[in-house]
Amino acid sequence: MLKKVLLVAIAAGLVSAVSLPLQIAPAQAAMTCKEAAKMKYPEMVKDLKERHAFKKECKDAWKASK
Repeated sequence: MLKKVLLVAIAAGLVSAVSLPLQIAPAQAAMTCKEAAKMKYPEMVKDLKERHAFKKECKDAWKASK
């Protein structure tokens, strides 16, 4: 009985471990223009105008691609 319980637990763990990365991958693909601008220009005070211009260009390009 103990062997069966352990085998079922191991099988369930393997199934959940295999399916977990499949659920995470699509969420990582989406990046907003705001996040991209923050990554390119991380310091807010120094690069505020450049970050804003980058975000605006990104949005315009996204709208044009639709």
